[in-house]
Amino acid sequence: MTKSKKPEFRPNEHVVYPAHGVGKIVSIESQEIAGIQLELFVISFEKDKMTLRVPTHKATEVGMRSLASPEEVSKAMTTLKGKAKVKRAMWSRRAQEYEQKINSGDLIAIAEVVRDLHRSDDQREQSYSERQLYEAALERLTREVAAVAGGDEVAAAKQVDEVLVSRAA
Repeated sequence: MTKSKKPEFRPNEHVVYPAHGVGKIVSIESQEIAGIQLELFVISFEKDKMTLRVPTHKATEVGMRSLASPEEVSKAMTTLKGKAKVKRAMWSRRAQEYEQKINSGDLIAIAEVVRDLHRSDDQREQSYSERQLYEAALERLTREVAAVAGGDEVAAAKQVDEVLVSRAA
């Protein structure tokens, strides 16, 4: 497996960092850390009021990637339309799997979590931890859908919600 030395990320470009979702590269700066000169991507996560610095040579290794293509977004929407696949394992094990899928940064995996944890009005209430995971996955999904579409999160949330409601009907 060959790794490209320099990922093709540029300032003012949106990227997906697996553990935090969609962010925007503000700049590329050079910093001396422990006597070593490092080139860093400075990524801003506006919603979380957080700034992350990722060494440029480690970016692809940690799973940082460009935004999904419109085709991937439509695949994710198709995934949402599918039937929920809930395993019969203990909740703690399922919760762990869902957490891993959310933090993988993979749009399809995140869509699977949203699909599996979505509850329509006539279904039983979600537990607190179930709701937390669902909301985290839903937020990641809508942010990326919005970023791919051009930035309107409200419209993206509505689009995702429509897909989920149409599935339940």
